[in-house]
Amino acid sequence: MPRFFIEADLAVDTTVELTETVFHHWVKVLRAQVSEKATLFNGQGGEYEVELVEVSKKSAAVQVNSYNPTDRTPKFQALLGQVMSKGDRMDYAIQKAVELGVSEIQLLTSERCEMRLKYDRDQKKLDHWQGVAIAACEQCGLNIVPKILAPMSLEKWLETDLPTTKLVLAPNKEEIDVLANATPDIALLIGPEGGLSEVEILAANAQGFVNWCIGERVLRTETAPVVALSILNYTI
Repeated sequence: MPRFFIEADLAVDTTVELTETVFHHWVKVLRAQVSEKATLFNGQGGEYEVELVEVSKKSAAVQVNSYNPTDRTPKFQALLGQVMSKGDRMDYAIQKAVELGVSEIQLLTSERCEMRLKYDRDQKKLDHWQGVAIAACEQCGLNIVPKILAPMSLEKWLETDLPTTKLVLAPNKEEIDVLANATPDIALLIGPEGGLSEVEILAANAQGFVNWCIGERVLRTETAPVVALSILNYTI
C-alpha cells in the first residue's frame, strides 16, 4: 500500500482533499483510481488508512477509514550536526539518517566545508532537503518527519543548548567505550569530506563532545552518519 506525507488535518470518518503533492504522486504518477487505498501521515503522530473516493482532472479526495498510533521511532533522540557536502552526498546522508531514526538534522559549515553560508538563505535548497527527509519517511514507515535546520557555523552550534550525550566522529586516542554511559538524548557531530580540523575537534571537546572512532577505517562524510546511527539503534 502506498504511503504519503500530507500537510493536512486528518481524522477518522472525515473526507480530506489531497494536497497538490500527494495528488500528483498518487493520482498522476501512480494512476490511482477510485476505491484504491493508501496510508497517509501528517507528522503529528501515527498514520491513517484512506480510500480514494473522488478523482477529477485537478483534484482528488479520500475517506479516512482508520487510525494506527504506531510511530516506529527509535528509543533514542538523536540530533545530527552534519557539515554540508555537495551534490548527491548530502541527499544520501539526509535520506539514510532519516531512515535510521534521526530526530533532527542541523546543517553546519566548518573550516573544510564544501558549501558556504549562503545556503541559510537558499530556501529552495532547504526545501529540497526537507523533501528528501519526507520521502525517506514515506518509504521507511516513520511518521514523524525530522526537521532539516538552516545552516549555521560549527562554532555557533557548539554554543547552543545541545543534548546530554555528545559524540563527534573523530580519532580517539584512548581506549574507552563512548556509549557505556550514553543517555537517550544524543548530539552526533559529523565533519565534512576531509574531516574536522584539530582545532574544531578540540573546540567540540571543550563543549563536552567525546571523540568516537568507529573501527580502523576512515568513513566518508555521507557514510559516517549511517554507521553511527546504526550502532545507536542497536546499543541505546
